[in-house]
Amino acid sequence: MKKILLFLAVSAAFVSCEKKLADNEYEITGKIADEAMNGKNVILEKQGGYTGYVPVDTATVEKGKFIFKGTVTEPSLHFISFQDNTGEKANFILESGRITLDVDKDTIYNSVQGGTFNNEKLSEYTKAMKANNDKMTKFQKDNTPVMMEAREKQDTATMERLNDEYEIIAKESEAANVAFIKENPKAYINVFILQQLMGSRTLESTELKELYNTIDPEVKETEEGKKLSETFTAMEEKEKNRASVSNGNMAPDFAAPNPEGKTISLKEAMGKVTIIDFWASWCKPCRMENPNVVAMYEELHKDGLNIIGVSLDRDEDAWKKAIADDNLTWSQISNLKFWEEPIAKKYGVESIPATFILDADGKIAAQNLRGEELKAKVKELLAQ
Repeated sequence: MKKILLFLAVSAAFVSCEKKLADNEYEITGKIADEAMNGKNVILEKQGGYTGYVPVDTATVEKGKFIFKGTVTEPSLHFISFQDNTGEKANFILESGRITLDVDKDTIYNSVQGGTFNNEKLSEYTKAMKANNDKMTKFQKDNTPVMMEAREKQDTATMERLNDEYEIIAKESEAANVAFIKENPKAYINVFILQQLMGSRTLESTELKELYNTIDPEVKETEEGKKLSETFTAMEEKEKNRASVSNGNMAPDFAAPNPEGKTISLKEAMGKVTIIDFWASWCKPCRMENPNVVAMYEELHKDGLNIIGVSLDRDEDAWKKAIADDNLTWSQISNLKFWEEPIAKKYGVESIPATFILDADGKIAAQNLRGEELKAKVKELLAQ
């Protein structure tokens, strides 16, 4: 009994000798079972910069181990890479506490994170998704030649079958992601899972927002969490704008400078029929369509057709040159803000060319018509 108590006392002494980290301190201990790596530099990196990664610190592998120490204010995604192979990286969550990295010497990306809550969760998520990712990779490898052959032969039955099978695997992956977020609301990795789900565009915005609302407030207060919140705010604003420019609604008014610097509003440019034409000098499809619009305008302007062009240019000289080169004689305005053009945002425009056809009352009668279809609609409205 005395021996057992003595052993416990000695164990406790070893534990108590380990320096306790402050609340904002981190210590990363990495292991790599490859003698050839001894003496090599390890680079600690964060996201950012021209290449997508910014070096933060370096360490040296000694007897198969390396250590990084420092302070941190909140969790964030970081990476390590090795001298002579900086293109391959292992990811982990930099946060306060003792972080462990068991480096896979053959495939650095497959390294195992641990030691702290968020790194344990990242490792758990990676393992949970591996089977599905492997399944998707195998499906693509096995069926890409089949799909290419089906396309060449225009074998629609085979193409539809493969698309349906792929969609089933994708849905399984989506369901696994959703389940992880719901089951682990405090996990920092949730912000990146949600970004991935938003990018896939398979879930409705309401479903995405519900998932976001399940995330712990502390995660939402991180830098990436705040960016995610801003994304949802922008998405909701975009949907609100799209709804406001549905057919049958009054076209929202706007105003911006013309090439001479004079501010022109939609109300000033209204005719019996009005086309709002979103375009840019750098947009090839827009420039290709311009001759058709010019011909229609020359024919129908006398009957009451007016056009107001809203350019998504940012180069004033290029904008003015395109107006002259394409002989665009109707009203032209722009804030020269590229995709940040406020009028385009107000109208929910995400690609150009984009057109809105207004009736005499200023209501939106049709959208995104081209060529003869556009001309026919304009004539129909002029005849009313």
